[in-house]
Amino acid sequence: MTLAPRAVLIHRRTGLEELLQRHGTRGQAAFFLQTRGRHIADVEARHWAVRGAISAVTAAIPADWRRGLVERTDLPRFLFDPADIIIAVGQDGLVANIARYLDGQIVIGINPEPDRNPGVLVPHPPQAVPALLAAACHPGHHAEQRVMVEAVTDDSQQLAALNEIFIGQPSHQTARYTLTLPDGRAEQQASSGLIVSTGTGATGWCRSAWLERHSSLALPAPTERRLTWFAREPWPSPATGTSLSEGDLASAQSLTITAASDQLVLFGDGIETDATPLTWGQTATIRLAARTLRLLR
Repeated sequence: MTLAPRAVLIHRRTGLEELLQRHGTRGQAAFFLQTRGRHIADVEARHWAVRGAISAVTAAIPADWRRGLVERTDLPRFLFDPADIIIAVGQDGLVANIARYLDGQIVIGINPEPDRNPGVLVPHPPQAVPALLAAACHPGHHAEQRVMVEAVTDDSQQLAALNEIFIGQPSHQTARYTLTLPDGRAEQQASSGLIVSTGTGATGWCRSAWLERHSSLALPAPTERRLTWFAREPWPSPATGTSLSEGDLASAQSLTITAASDQLVLFGDGIETDATPLTWGQTATIRLAARTLRLLR
């Protein structure tokens, strides 16, 4: 017997839900905001926009389909099926949070607040869900293959990200490491850490580093199988250098980092709570991931 398709709707807690969890009641949350010159009505309006989008998406899933509802913080504990159709309702960053847990599943991005969210990764309105679900089940659907980056440590820990991977100190103090490029060049460095970015990440943190140093590197496109990396604020000393501060990684190339601090961490897409440690003498290899994010357009 063939199972019906499963649609998995993923969202994150709204600002109102977080306030209520922290303060207990609406009145206490309203007082807290008022003392800071804000009004709870603004937070409530955003809450109901998101909840309305979730309700519209839920109603659009065919009655005979299986379905799942997952809050973002529960993603590490949720078991995805290879045939799942993922519906992300929220900001662009939610899709980046989801990407590391997927392996080939199709993703539909729904933007509940088009007046606030750019919609790069959540380009669709809730009303488009019926047509998008029908397209997702069709063999000829168009899925944009967004490139991902991965890091693999010498003890086989793995980390994947859609935007970028950061390597540095967990306390954001000076990170000390040896950087080795694909051509064999190596340099001991002391910096604020390294960013290794995809084309999707090239519109965010990576672009900030690129603009700050007036780099002549061409940043990759979201589907281009190329990465860009930057050493953040490297500084020279008798033991550390600054000659290797930026570059590209083609599809068959990798960058290696050997820790020269008590503990460095690697984390993806800004999620420090899901970091991979790198202790003194350990090496991490950063490269293009074999998997991609399949974003339905």
